[in-house]
Amino acid sequence: MRRLNKKKALTLMKELDAFPKVPESYVESTASGGTVSLIAFSLMAVLAFLEFFVYTNTWMRYEYEVDRDFTSKLKINVDITVAMKCQYVGADVLDLADTMVASDGLIYEPVNFELSPPQRLWHMTLQHIQERLRVEHSLQDVIFKSAIKAAPLDQTQSDDSSTVLTACRIHGHLYVNKVAGNFHITIGKSIPHPRGHAHLAALVNHDIYNFSHRIDHLSFGEAIPGLIHPLDGTEKISANPNHMFQYFITIVPTKLNTYKVSADTHQYSVTERERVINHAVGSHGVSGIFMKYDINSLMVRVTEQHMPFWQFLVRLCGIVGGIFTTTGMLHGIIGFLVDVVCCRFHMGIYRRLKETPLDLQADGETTAPTQS
Repeated sequence: MRRLNKKKALTLMKELDAFPKVPESYVESTASGGTVSLIAFSLMAVLAFLEFFVYTNTWMRYEYEVDRDFTSKLKINVDITVAMKCQYVGADVLDLADTMVASDGLIYEPVNFELSPPQRLWHMTLQHIQERLRVEHSLQDVIFKSAIKAAPLDQTQSDDSSTVLTACRIHGHLYVNKVAGNFHITIGKSIPHPRGHAHLAALVNHDIYNFSHRIDHLSFGEAIPGLIHPLDGTEKISANPNHMFQYFITIVPTKLNTYKVSADTHQYSVTERERVINHAVGSHGVSGIFMKYDINSLMVRVTEQHMPFWQFLVRLCGIVGGIFTTTGMLHGIIGFLVDVVCCRFHMGIYRRLKETPLDLQADGETTAPTQS
């Protein structure tokens, strides 16, 4: 009984075989078939190799959602050099509610405004990257994934006492409320005021004014590698002492999650405007550097993704099966056309051979000699 059951099971399995085997005596190998097989296998290997590179490659996925975090503080990271001595300038933040934020986290460091050759080389490189980012927006994805860490701009001065430090480097960070505000650098140190704040600028001569500046770094939130901000590397030179530089910034909260970095940070876009202050012609205002920022209500979630392994297997099977089937069909069609052409060729030869003896016979009858 067990043997019968095994035989029935084997018979059933044989009937379910979707890949019947052909006896070797029925198989004919040809040179053309070998050539097509070699081409097909080579093409499979090349496409499978390229598909593996597609599998290992990643891309950035962008998702948008409403930012519901209103209670946390916003960190402002600043590194700006102004072409004036530190005793004449002051920096602070005033938010939308006229709340003045203490600038204790900022450091005023006397420096030279001109950069050394290595510093100038890095500054020019940063400006070149900014130009490419404006043209090729997808370049930011590459920077996200590579997590390039910006080189610090070392502005340590030499020990030569004869060096005259004519500029002021303002760097550090501030924590502000998560509302719109105005970060500015202008003449005089800031003092509290019932209606906001004021700067002690009355004792500073107008001839000293020079708001030419270089923004080595300006960011909001956690500073992370792989994120180059729009104002990094900006340099503005003014020939007029009474000059107002304005930057209108829109901040977008960003959650970045790559294979190298996972952090909560902020991106921003900026619109620049500058003008000379001349009260005689109606151009009123205060000389200085003003950065007015506003926070977008939408948050961007940036996630690095790659192709799932099951999808890679499906695409790989499609490549192998598709090439195998296509080359088999093409080989069959080409063989059929070759057979048709050869058949017609042989038929033509046969007809010529069949007609040739009749012609020769006719010629023999006409040219045969007569016997006496």
